[in-house]
Amino acid sequence: MADNSILFRPLQVGAIELPNRVLMAPLTRSRAHGDGTPKPMAVAYYRQRASAGLIISEATQISPMGKGYIDTPGIHSDAHVEGWKPIVEAVHAAGGRIFCQLWHVGRISHTSLLPDGAQPVSASAVRANVKTFTAQGLSDTSEPVALDEDGIAATLDDYAAAARYAKLAGFDGVEVHSANGYLLDQFLQDGTNRRSDDYGGSVENRLRLLGEALDRVCAVFPTNRVGVRLSPLGQANDISDSDPETVFTAAYSMLSARGLAYLHVIEEFYGQKSSDDQRALLKRLRASFDGVYIGNGAYDARSATTAIADGDADAISFGRPFISNPDLPERLRVGADLAEPDQATFYGGGEQGYTDYPFLPPQH
Repeated sequence: MADNSILFRPLQVGAIELPNRVLMAPLTRSRAHGDGTPKPMAVAYYRQRASAGLIISEATQISPMGKGYIDTPGIHSDAHVEGWKPIVEAVHAAGGRIFCQLWHVGRISHTSLLPDGAQPVSASAVRANVKTFTAQGLSDTSEPVALDEDGIAATLDDYAAAARYAKLAGFDGVEVHSANGYLLDQFLQDGTNRRSDDYGGSVENRLRLLGEALDRVCAVFPTNRVGVRLSPLGQANDISDSDPETVFTAAYSMLSARGLAYLHVIEEFYGQKSSDDQRALLKRLRASFDGVYIGNGAYDARSATTAIADGDADAISFGRPFISNPDLPERLRVGADLAEPDQATFYGGGEQGYTDYPFLPPQH
């Protein structure tokens, strides 16, 4: 068995010391109540995975307008706080740490999911050529409207309020979701940002909303308890930029200067193999961020070990392997086989494919 002990060295991430570098990535499971309150079965699900160096919660919408998929959780009401509290307490009781991922989907939504049948909002009125999950099944996303000045101000208020609710629920910190073609990414990239005001045009302007959202969140949580997630390769939700190296070099540099807890980067999407040019771009971008860097994307024990040993990452987040291997760190440590996830139970449903994956038997 190859030596992967580097995965199990402690790591200081902002204000928090992690016992290992095997992190749980955000995983949408669509098992919340319709109002966004987590269901009680989520307590067991997260507690089972508390051996992760850090759990980053499933994407959690900051407002009713931030919702883009059926049965995803929210963090914008007292009921949500009460739903998340036992989850966070269970993770802590099991020795774990958990951040809440703050999410606004922007244009990746459908009128049936939004208050009073409202249109989704985005940087500009550019419809996404993708589908989303609604009560009717997979549906084309709806035509968005561009956020006006008042809408931007209200959205920033929503980020601040969501951070306050996350703090009340007991989360150790928050991750601001600025990846995967969702709202903040829609402002970053010029395939969706056609604005001519202070939030469009120049790279500096397109970074403005992310920076202002971070200002509001960091007024609630200390900066060293706030992370950001980016996806510079633009492989999700019909997002694109004409010059991704320039915009993401600026984004990495801006985030580096803020002294955040970490930067979490999706380097490869499942089923989409990155090219040599894309991997070279990721390496060049990496040089612009001086802080804790979490890599994500199709990693296994060997490639995670190599990335950390070579200084390309400080920790690795795992998604699909954590679905079917609640004790993933231990399995990687002892070189045990990994259970394969049942993709049919990824989204929606009950305990099956959620809390019923087995643990390794005790080692003697």
